[in-house]
Amino acid sequence: MSPVSRSSGRQRRYAGPRKPAGPRGESLVGEVFEVEVGPVAHGGFCVARHDGRVVFVRHTLPGERVRAKVTEGGSEDRFLRADAVEVLSPSADRVDPVCRHAGPGGCGGCDWQHVDLAAQRRLKGAVVAEQLWRLAGIDRSVEVLPVPGDVDGFGWRTRVEFAVDRAGRAGLRPTRSHAVLPIMQCPIADPRVLASGVLADDWSGAKAVDVVAPSGGGAVVVVPIPAAAGSVPEIRERVESASWTGEFDVSARGFWQVHPGAAATFVDRVLAELNPRPGERVLDLYAGVGLFAVPLADAVGPGGAVLAVEGDVLACELAVRNAGNRTWIEVVPDRVEEVLASTSPDAWSSADLVVLDPPRTGAGRAVIEAVARLQPRAVAYVACDPAALARDLGYAREAGYVLGGLTAYDAFPMTHHVECIAVLKPT
Repeated sequence: MSPVSRSSGRQRRYAGPRKPAGPRGESLVGEVFEVEVGPVAHGGFCVARHDGRVVFVRHTLPGERVRAKVTEGGSEDRFLRADAVEVLSPSADRVDPVCRHAGPGGCGGCDWQHVDLAAQRRLKGAVVAEQLWRLAGIDRSVEVLPVPGDVDGFGWRTRVEFAVDRAGRAGLRPTRSHAVLPIMQCPIADPRVLASGVLADDWSGAKAVDVVAPSGGGAVVVVPIPAAAGSVPEIRERVESASWTGEFDVSARGFWQVHPGAAATFVDRVLAELNPRPGERVLDLYAGVGLFAVPLADAVGPGGAVLAVEGDVLACELAVRNAGNRTWIEVVPDRVEEVLASTSPDAWSSADLVVLDPPRTGAGRAVIEAVARLQPRAVAYVACDPAALARDLGYAREAGYVLGGLTAYDAFPMTHHVECIAVLKPT
């Protein structure tokens, strides 16, 4: 295996919230007007129009008539952002939010608590389908499937990063805001997260605090941010899927799926779609701690080879450990783009299978084109952003690969986020 020596910073680091852009022209923030709500948009909004201008409205549903209060935008902006502060004509899919902090001016963590769970999934499917059509010209209906492990969409989030206010209280942020909202409950969090006492403790001196409830057993881990060097513990995450079972060591602040059923569900889907065969060569890009590389290595066996590429140095160290005695896994600690551009033709001029699991920004044109040059018989693309996925599918088509299977999962109930696994095949 390659030595671990470089990092591009994939591991999560606290960088604070993004500053909302200021309004252009005269500020319209605070103005209230009635609108007819149109289709759902990517990002937890629905689209409405007022005086010929697009308004992205939160806390509403398609077909409703609401009073919308402007939260961002000015008289010269092309669009406004707003909250639905009064529902005049409710949708049949509207329900009462479970959390007292959900709604206008409240916590920004949940976009859809006011929506029936089945309707949430229909909305997410509509968003994925719209992005596929708009950005890649792909006309496909999309069904969003549940992921085992939550209870009616609640109690699933095993990793929560709480912000800390000046008084040292842990809380969450309103949408697109610097403020910290002290909270009393969080129904989407794993109950073990709140049982840690994080909301009652004094976190003075910290900017944030991470709480992790590992799936592999063991105590809940609480990490104040910024953390002292060497103070972030490791945890054990267990994957029990229909096709493969194993455990992974992960940094408490490293990347891992937050839904307890997501990792196993995604491993099953990737293995089923790629159907790896003994002796094949597999490239796992943005490999993290080896979630896909390790089961793929078991499938191809010692006669095959798996090259796992990951930019974060700590994740690579853990991937090497998680690989155990599977000497046919090679872990390369480098940026994916650099590895694909510099790989020796004698070593990896081709690959039978490729897994892409990029960050939210997607893989991008250069990576997609480099993967296509390896001429794999199939590519599994694991995507957490439908817009980035659709854009990359357009690049793939130009490079000679078309969309085969596409499965969407509700790995983030009550939020607008959706996970997709797309399979690309050569034309």
